[in-house]
Amino acid sequence: MSQADIIFIDMVKDILENGYSTEGQKVRPIWADTGEPAHSIKKFGVVNRYDLSKEFPILTLRPTSMKVSIDEILWIWQKKSNNIKDLGWHIWDAWADENGSIGKAYGYQLSVKHQYPEGMFDQVDRVLYDLKHRPQSRRIITNIYVHNDLHEMNLYPCAYSMTFNVTGNKLNAILNQRSNDILPANNMNVVEYAILVHMMAQVSGFEVGELVHVIADAHIYDRHIPLIKELISRTPQPAPILKINPDVKNFYDFKREDFELIGYNPGPQIKNIPIAE
Repeated sequence: MSQADIIFIDMVKDILENGYSTEGQKVRPIWADTGEPAHSIKKFGVVNRYDLSKEFPILTLRPTSMKVSIDEILWIWQKKSNNIKDLGWHIWDAWADENGSIGKAYGYQLSVKHQYPEGMFDQVDRVLYDLKHRPQSRRIITNIYVHNDLHEMNLYPCAYSMTFNVTGNKLNAILNQRSNDILPANNMNVVEYAILVHMMAQVSGFEVGELVHVIADAHIYDRHIPLIKELISRTPQPAPILKINPDVKNFYDFKREDFELIGYNPGPQIKNIPIAE
């Protein structure tokens, strides 16, 4: 039985049973079809731990797209792009301008070079450098929530910081996220950054350890409640196995085709999930 499913079910039950409702309050999100406020039930400070050495944390309750997850993490971390034309999916269309740019967000911030004692690095190359030269460091951190550039971002970063930490021969990471729309986005984020930890570990000569997901505002929108209740009533299946091409030794050589899920048998998809804007 997939532990990722158990973690998801327990998190959803906790939010629904113990969360705080925004009903009756003024909220920013609206439902596009009616213009009505999109209220939610939320929990502050949700922390989920995934042992990547034991399983790949993709839900079996319903499908999570590996293709989209891989493409998006490569778009941000490898291509370091802020243009949706480099992605090929329509996830970010609502935040792109007429040229396809989402502003100085996500990949743009990872591409900016900074001065260090050892030279000029962008944030991704700095992580790779530290994992190779001083993996014992407690300063292997990326941050794309740059206040000076927020006014030029079409969307403030949700998943904004990664902290990498090595214990023995295992690479661990903490993903910090300011906001998480649980039904459509939670497992997508987990899968993306689990893939990233696998990539970083492989090219740096480590095994994978834990991915800790810290969510400041974990919320379920009112229209999602019946959908998510039906979802967590399903029976979890065994977790699939992630296979990665072992010949890839350079972070910038990874392609979508280098990843394969073995034995992934998820339940039916939940279609037409309404998205608050």
